[in-house]
Amino acid sequence: MPFRAGAALTPPPPPSRPAPPRPRYRGGFTHRESRPERRRVCPSLPSSLCPFRPAVRLHWLPAPCRGGGFMLSAASPLADGEAAGGMGPGGLRRWLSSRAPAPRICVVGSGPAGFYTAQHILKHHDLAQVDIYEKLPVPFGLVRFGVAPDHPEVKNVINTFTHTARSDRCAYYGNVTVGRDVTVGELQQAYHAVVLSYGAEDNRVLGIPGENLSGVYSARAFVGWYNGLPENRDLKPDLSCETALILGHGNVALDIARILLSPLDFLRKTDITDCSLAALACSKVKRVWLAGRRGPLQVAFTIKELREMINLPGTQPVLNPADFTGLENAVKDAPRPRKRLTELMIKTALEKHREKAVMAQAAVPRQWGLKFQRSPQEVLPTADGMRVRGVRMALTRLEGSGDSAKAVPTGDMEELECGLVLSSIGYRSLPLDPAVPFDTQHSIIPNNLGRVMGVPGLYCSGWVKRGPVGVIITTMNDSFDTAQSVLEDLQEGVLDVSVSKEGFGAVGSILRSRGIRPVSFSEWEKIDAAEVARGKAAGKPREKIVDPQEMLQLIGH
Repeated sequence: MPFRAGAALTPPPPPSRPAPPRPRYRGGFTHRESRPERRRVCPSLPSSLCPFRPAVRLHWLPAPCRGGGFMLSAASPLADGEAAGGMGPGGLRRWLSSRAPAPRICVVGSGPAGFYTAQHILKHHDLAQVDIYEKLPVPFGLVRFGVAPDHPEVKNVINTFTHTARSDRCAYYGNVTVGRDVTVGELQQAYHAVVLSYGAEDNRVLGIPGENLSGVYSARAFVGWYNGLPENRDLKPDLSCETALILGHGNVALDIARILLSPLDFLRKTDITDCSLAALACSKVKRVWLAGRRGPLQVAFTIKELREMINLPGTQPVLNPADFTGLENAVKDAPRPRKRLTELMIKTALEKHREKAVMAQAAVPRQWGLKFQRSPQEVLPTADGMRVRGVRMALTRLEGSGDSAKAVPTGDMEELECGLVLSSIGYRSLPLDPAVPFDTQHSIIPNNLGRVMGVPGLYCSGWVKRGPVGVIITTMNDSFDTAQSVLEDLQEGVLDVSVSKEGFGAVGSILRSRGIRPVSFSEWEKIDAAEVARGKAAGKPREKIVDPQEMLQLIGH
């Protein structure tokens, strides 16, 4: 219908805040893709006032105006005082300034993926309210329970997460297990969008005979033990043997090797748990081998982790120069990180091999070494069949090159004696709720840019989205991507925010009816203060509380 001056107009729904272009984060800087601006025609506006008609060039400012709604930009012809069809900019501004409903968004999981997702949404949407749910009373996930105790600089990201949690538009609810205390369906009823960021709560298994013998542990459990993860506090690993075998060539494998061989004086200054430190003080482990199915060009650890191991006081690297024959030429055209990493391994193998004779005459130090092209076939038991005494390994050859090379058994076998086996072959996510699709083969939630397939309004980020790979910066980029999908869906009307949602108002009632009392972020800060005070008394950054019941008693729950 043609527009007539003075005609009554039905106000359109307040437009969602335009989401910024999907950013690419590299090295702490933001590089924005240049692409055509997305434009949506609002059918409720008369054609002569359509904000996306080039002749009118009416734009929304990213920030809402006072009292809600969105203002016209100063660059708009209408904002400069032009009337359109008899309606001045003041009337249109008042028309558009009715308060837009605040999108309520729920994030499940308070690790890096959860906090980075929340951070990005809060930064780029001035009305969004984000609630973060965590099954433990304490937040931060793998930053608290996965990062090695002697890497405090990596944990500084907690400061950023704390800033996010203290936002007026963000709330933290710990001690709530989604899927048990409240279902995903109930969360979807209470929120406009639900983002699953609960990480990988299990580990991949070897699938070989003897894997369940005493003395065989997953890397996830061992790391959780020395980092104070409540579920692993009673692990009590047997460290009475001299030789340990770690299966895997990733950063976690090197972290474990370093913790096993580090001087106690180093560890005493970290936030490693008191019980773990006591066990390591009695440890007899003095040799650690790290074995992998493929070769030096396929190791997954980084040069930083390798350099720390090489320079670890009181230890001697044992690398076989023959494993690196011809690799100087093979890495000439490799990406710089891979080239530098391989060159450091070659240098260490050659230098330490020459020093070996000298070291043999001195007191035998603690040793560690890398074993390549060996695939575990069976964990061998002691005579009584109760404990591990070694691992039978199949020797392999590589087919292909680079990261895509495959390890193929040659038919030859060898036995490696050890009294401790740590399987570091990867983590895996588990299904959370029957209502959530789950790919059991890849242990991820099927998704497209974080949008859960077939379930509108449900999203995922982090390891449960892409698999347990990468470092914290990888998770940051991934989570920002998912958050951007949420923002775009808000902008495009895929998420209907015209209907108000109660958020925690509804969920809190459900939890109270089931006897669940959430932990707030301010209550977590009381736990944090207690840990720091206990640590200060012991000369440590903190002494972690490992019993959830003790945490809850501390805050009066």
